[in-house]
Amino acid sequence: MQIFLISDNSDTAMGFRLIGVAGVVVHSKEEFENEIYRALENKKIGLLLITERLVESYSELVYSLKCYRHTIIVQIPDRHGSKKSASDVIGGYLKNALGVNL
Repeated sequence: MQIFLISDNSDTAMGFRLIGVAGVVVHSKEEFENEIYRALENKKIGLLLITERLVESYSELVYSLKCYRHTIIVQIPDRHGSKKSASDVIGGYLKNALGVNL
């Protein structure tokens, strides 16, 4: 299984590249759509990381693809950090996984 990153800034992509995670930097909707479909068609990619800003900008596309593919899609903060607090993120995971709202 491979991990792949789709980012909206080169600093985040470079940081992940240093730890061995391949990825691309996109600057438009067309580039994002091309790269997400390309990544999801690659059967070797099991974990697709997408920066928070991209997920927010193209949320309909991302959330529709989360349900229909074999690849796990995970939203990550970029180098500036997350807009959400850690408790919001953990609470969201619990709500999605267990149906428990804290």
